[in-house]
Amino acid sequence: MGKVIAITGKGGTGKTTVAALAVRALAERGDGPVLAVDADPNTNLDAALGIKATESVGAIREEALEKVTSLPGGMTRAEFLEYRLRECLVETEKFDLLVMGRPEGPGCYCYANSILRTCVDRLSDSYTYTVMDCEAGLEHISRRTTKDLDLLVILSDPTMRGLETGFRVTELMAALKNTVGETRLLINRSSDSIPLALESAAQQRGIEIWGTIPEDEEIKRLDGEGKPLIEVSAENPVFAAVKKVLDSSL
Repeated sequence: MGKVIAITGKGGTGKTTVAALAVRALAERGDGPVLAVDADPNTNLDAALGIKATESVGAIREEALEKVTSLPGGMTRAEFLEYRLRECLVETEKFDLLVMGRPEGPGCYCYANSILRTCVDRLSDSYTYTVMDCEAGLEHISRRTTKDLDLLVILSDPTMRGLETGFRVTELMAALKNTVGETRLLINRSSDSIPLALESAAQQRGIEIWGTIPEDEEIKRLDGEGKPLIEVSAENPVFAAVKKVLDSSL
């Protein structure tokens, strides 16, 4: 069974950047296939990875509901969803990408959600590593749409508001009794030292801030030019920080 890594935190903390660099780092290990899952409809993990996704799981769910009485070839809805799920997978030589998306219309999605959750879990078992770029909110965790995790990376910016989101994720995972192998709470776009106020707040909650990820001009330049963030240099300090986190637990 493969390893599952989830990247979460407050919006704007750099989750997609870290997720893209994690995909590259794991692919460069060369010890098995990597699946990237864009579980945040407000980000563009495909652009950060330098590829283009044209379909999403959300759209497949809508399609299955519309075709409930006209599925092809006598397929069950479960069979149709799994078939279409594999069709919307974007495959490359180094990694594959699945975009979750968001439903476009009203309706009850409970049954389709359950099937898709099973299909995505089954799909991820075919990969050595699955990297999930999660929503800024706690939707995937609170709805239990994130399977048990081997590594949970919680990102905060150097603000108390960002850190509070990190605290809530940690506490929610404990309340839901999701199995998490390792948790890494990181302050992104920060200096080498953790701001004293943030460190004090974390200590009061009994939560460890594992480290920091620096602000970086190369990342800013690539982002500003609309280039894939996965193209950072091998010596990039953000890439090095992401590899350090992965190497510490996987």
